[in-house]
Amino acid sequence: MITTSKFYKHRGASLGLLLVCWCAAASGDDASDAIVDSMATTASTGAVGASNIGLVMADRVVVRKSERRLDLMRAGRVLRSFRIALGLRPSGHKEREGDYRTPEGSYRLIRRNPRSDFFLSMEVSYPNAQDVAHAQSMRAKPGGAIMIHGWPNTPRKSAEYYANADWTDGCIAVKNSDMVEIWLSTPLDTPIDILP
Repeated sequence: MITTSKFYKHRGASLGLLLVCWCAAASGDDASDAIVDSMATTASTGAVGASNIGLVMADRVVVRKSERRLDLMRAGRVLRSFRIALGLRPSGHKEREGDYRTPEGSYRLIRRNPRSDFFLSMEVSYPNAQDVAHAQSMRAKPGGAIMIHGWPNTPRKSAEYYANADWTDGCIAVKNSDMVEIWLSTPLDTPIDILP
């Protein structure tokens, strides 16, 4: 969390904008598209890096599906842990498009989208060659667009539902305030291990 002293040590319009967005996400208020887009752009281009606001960059992400937990790791140590929601059918590895499962295996975070239908999203490199081959052996498509993301920008359910249920099509979802921290703490191409 950003402390007041850290905020004043690192002055600047970009950091102020980031703090406003972070606070809006933490409080559950809707941040304007302009603020979110500006924060997302500066974070993804490195204009405001995690080190500038007192965060340590993760060198790996570990998702433990059975524990509904995402860990940001650095040098084998857990930096931070977050509660997650998974696909509607969370048990087992994703095998094909439309099975509502979250994949299991070793992947990478390959792309960021500040304008998705959810509060920020980061793409997981599923499917890999093994996933494609397995789906083809079943005469199916492997599916794709597996993301780590926040809650829907246009919610259709209650906050309690998004906080406590598995509700995605196979993605990994976190609270919006947690998504800001994950976004800022994980550079592109960060490895991600998704465990059963």
